[in-house]
Amino acid sequence: MNKKKIFNDPIYGFINIQSDLIYDIIETPYFQRLRRIKQTGLADFVYPGANHTRFHHALGAMHLMGRALDNLREKGHSISIKEYEAALIAILLHDTGHGPFSHTLEHTLLNKVSHESISLLVMQALNKQFNDKLTLAIRIFSNQYERPFFHQLVSSQLDIDRLDYLKRDSFFTGVSEGSIGSDRIIKLFDIVDDKIVVEEKGIYSVENFLSARRLMYWQVYLHKTGIAADAMLKNILLRAKSLISTKIELSVSEPLKYFLTNQVDFDQLNSNADTLFNFIQLDDYDIWAAIKGWCSSDDEILSTLSVAFINRKLYKIKLSNQPQTTLKLSLEKQLLERGVKQEDLSYYIMEGSISNEAYMAHNQKIQLLKKDGSVADIEKTADLPNIKAMSKIVTKYYLCWMKELTLPLMEPLLNE
Repeated sequence: MNKKKIFNDPIYGFINIQSDLIYDIIETPYFQRLRRIKQTGLADFVYPGANHTRFHHALGAMHLMGRALDNLREKGHSISIKEYEAALIAILLHDTGHGPFSHTLEHTLLNKVSHESISLLVMQALNKQFNDKLTLAIRIFSNQYERPFFHQLVSSQLDIDRLDYLKRDSFFTGVSEGSIGSDRIIKLFDIVDDKIVVEEKGIYSVENFLSARRLMYWQVYLHKTGIAADAMLKNILLRAKSLISTKIELSVSEPLKYFLTNQVDFDQLNSNADTLFNFIQLDDYDIWAAIKGWCSSDDEILSTLSVAFINRKLYKIKLSNQPQTTLKLSLEKQLLERGVKQEDLSYYIMEGSISNEAYMAHNQKIQLLKKDGSVADIEKTADLPNIKAMSKIVTKYYLCWMKELTLPLMEPLLNE
């Protein structure tokens, strides 16, 4: 069987499959599942074109990884065939641990389990299936390999993952501010002391990358309508969990039922093969099918939220630099006067915070290779005050509530 296939990608054109092993990995259910998980969660509620999937992103990231490794080889750095293939596999599988709607339900269906830790479990399961051929890829992914630049390409402040998703998400959402020069950045990658650096002449391309990331967070990933949609979806599943815990039967797929019934943490995923199996069966379609069925639920809260979500009648949302305590108390009072129980208030009103930090200077830093051969942290470069500003965390507070609760007498509070 000819496994030298190509994918026609709207961003990069033709993407080649580099080896039989990579082809076989792509063909597994673990990877094919990514076709059924949207890359940007519920962003299509705001940007209708944002229907691309984690499958698209994983293939694109693998393609960029190949370009980066080819460039480093051209600069004289030794990268063996095994290392090359392992790095491609590490980036190809880096998102296989995502649950439905990507980040949206990461802490709702699971008990504080990151998608990265589940991706590692998936890679370990595939390693058994492929007779330990993924061992080096796992070492690279988990930063256990003696050449750390490989892990930096997979996960760092300026990694292949971000270079693809910013360009891809910008394309599919139509938000042009997120467009970046990934080709130029990759061409300017180099290695010093087994760590990735960027040639000094690429400093403004990196600045544009960080600025684009900041803007994409505000305009796409943290868009207030997207936050309202996320909040409503979380509350729907929390209500379903509550009902199931009281032995009320709900129409739901078996994989979703498993996670609505059990409090699943990392130890359970790691030690129980059935738990990981159920997680890998779970995708966006399980959630959509369940919510469509719950529209006719006998439970008023579940049906109300489900109907609103399906028809995009989302929560009203207000962002502020401070928690909105006065508005929240006023809304709660109004609800209680309408007969809503105290314990049910959280389904109609939800608060939280969002943070945007384009460059995490306290984390692994982006380093520049100067013309004299020295290496310097990018934020210490005198003529880039914007990067220093982007290293500061900006936090905003949000309050969501059902639109139908807003009465004319609330307008003064809403407009503050």
